Amino acid sequence: MVNLNKSHAVITGGGSGIGLAIAQCLASYGAKVTLMGRNKVKLEKAASSISNSAFAVVDVADPESVAKAFQESESENGDISILINNAGIAETAPFHRTDLQTWQGTLDVNLTGAFLCTQQAYPKMREKKEGRIINIASTSGLKGYAYTTAYTAAKHGLIGLTRSLALECANTAITVNAICPGFTNTEIVSDAIANIVSKTGRSEDEALAELTKHNPQSRLIEPEEVAETALWLCSEAAGSVTGQSIVIAGGEIM
Repeated sequence: MVNLNKSHAVITGGGSGIGLAIAQCLASYGAKVTLMGRNKVKLEKAASSISNSAFAVVDVADPESVAKAFQESESENGDISILINNAGIAETAPFHRTDLQTWQGTLDVNLTGAFLCTQQAYPKMREKKEGRIINIASTSGLKGYAYTTAYTAAKHGLIGLTRSLALECANTAITVNAICPGFTNTEIVSDAIANIVSKTGRSEDEALAELTKHNPQSRLIEPEEVAETALWLCSEAAGSVTGQSIVIAGGEIM
């Protein structure tokens, strides 16, 4: 039985999608949760649906914003024992149309954001020699996809961060892992479908089929599937699991 009654979990990108599903799951097993994100309205709504929760508005790409949000979170709910780096953006474009602003902005949120948040949570974990850091990466962190050079580069970098930090923590009870979902039933995928429809004239069903064609199960991953994996990684049963990139993609990567 998983018991997180003594845990304080911070989830970035916690206002919707995978982040919200993870927050709900961890809270149901007793964790105090702090939802972080840029959209205050979403965060307020999400937090109101979860008992024993709080929220903090943050731009994960801004060091001062991150430091302030984490300090407030620890003051309210105590030391952070679980960090879920979930905040992310996914813009698609052919490489020749990917400008420096898109490239840098994608790296800032998806990779540097995880670095900055981990910098805030890690010192207390290191002092106590225990904790859980889970980076929500993507199958894009393990293989290439056309038209996603910035996103794919950022997710590859996030997995590199995961592996290296896991080795540094290996002589403690701190574990560092990545979860790599395939296309997941979230707002990001809904936006991608709308983008395909508007640019190609395909139907929504045809656009969805394009996104799920890489998944042998021919379906989207549900956020709750990712959340259950995160819950297991937070449990004592996963104490020897570290530096891993756990794929949830219906057999797309084996």
